[in-house]
Parts: sequence; structure tokens; C-alpha cells
Amino acid sequence: MSAQSGRNMLIKIKDETDSFITVAGLRTKSLKFNTKPIDITHSESEEAWRELLPDAGVKFVEISGAGIFCDSNSDALIRTHFFAQSVQDYQIHIPGFGIIAGVFLITSLNYLGSYNGEATYEITLMSAGKIQFSPQ
Repeated sequence: MSAQSGRNMLIKIKDETDSFITVAGLRTKSLKFNTKPIDITHSESEEAWRELLPDAGVKFVEISGAGIFCDSNSDALIRTHFFAQSVQDYQIHIPGFGIIAGVFLITSLNYLGSYNGEATYEITLMSAGKIQFSPQ
């Protein structure tokens, strides 16, 4: 895979017309695949080394981003879903890798502003169901 531009990584939210629109203003984006393994270590584990149960535990995806507040349609959708604590369909487009799609819950939404700077925001989303992956 050749080098890719980070700005081409996009987070998209499904709007009221069932179209996916890009979350506006983001400068940085992060995608983390996580698991919570099940520890099955016991008194007879070899030299007390931890043992994990294969193919078990909880899998989840965390998305975070930070950028400039643009007051766009996507900002209104994000605010609405955060205050309602409702889940929504999102897509994460990663050039040269693929598209991650699924239902996410906004777990953190921060607005920031300095006296002599632009208004910015930070957002964190966590998967709330099975994730689909479409490779490129």
C-alpha cells in the first residue's frame, strides 16, 4: 500500500435522507479496534503466565476526531444524537484500507475556544453493534 493523505480519512454520519454526509471541520481522526479479553489464568498456569480464552471477549471500535467548528448539517446531527444519547449509522473511509460501517454512540463531545483562536470541537464515538468492513 502506498502512502496516503490523512485528510482523506473521512468520518460520515447518516442524515435524515439516508445519505452519508462527511462530519465537517475535522483535522485529526483516529480509529481504534479493541477487544476486552477473558483472563482464564489459574493456579496451574505454566509459571503463572497469563492465559486468555481465544475467540472470546468483547470487541469494539472507538473513533475520535478534533477540528474546527463549522456549524454545518453534520454538526446539528451530532448535537442531536449526543443529547438524545441515540445511536446512528456512521462510516469511516480510510484510503487504501477500506470502509468501516456500523452503529455508533457519541460518548464525548467537547467544544473549545480561545480568546484569539477559532472555535474547535472534539468527538469520541464507540461502536454499539456489529461492525462491517469493506476492504478497498
